[in-house]
Amino acid sequence: MADDTVKAEALQIIGMFQVLPKLVVFDLDYTLWPFYCECRSKREMPSMYPHAKSILYALKDKGIDLAIASRSPTSDIAKTFIGKLGIESMFVAQEIFSSWTHKTDHFQRIHSRTGVPFKSMLFFDDEDRNIETVGKMGVTSILVGNGVNLGALRQGLTSYSQNVNKIEKNKKKWAKYTQNSSSSEKTE
Repeated sequence: MADDTVKAEALQIIGMFQVLPKLVVFDLDYTLWPFYCECRSKREMPSMYPHAKSILYALKDKGIDLAIASRSPTSDIAKTFIGKLGIESMFVAQEIFSSWTHKTDHFQRIHSRTGVPFKSMLFFDDEDRNIETVGKMGVTSILVGNGVNLGALRQGLTSYSQNVNKIEKNKKKWAKYTQNSSSSEKTE
């Protein structure tokens, strides 16, 4: 699929949702590109998964901020590749460093830098352990098998929308409960 076609389809998918995340966070290795940075040289020209770049552009066109959370032990190579791909200016935060925390430190830094609440974020990664840990922080987290593609985007926005709806329903139930509790206290 040509880049313009993928971008148009991504924009169509995004347009189907009334509720969108404020920030979409991406892992790098085997999420945006099909390799580990530490196995490559800065001199090489990297490539991304076929749909990835068009999806980034579509999200930006819709006014959604983007960030990177990568546990790469070779952040210098990752940053060089981001520059060579011409996408560095697309991200409001780039947290690329080696860590044993399954990206919780990355997300704390992204939150501090952007002010975006975890529940308003969508995250794509290729590792279960990162998806589980970051999901526990309240971030809608999507496991990708073959990098970020249109199917993963649709799945991510669907899950995000469902999570927001659950939160709103719970708020309404809680408001009704607290309203009923305070009413019964007044009548006693």
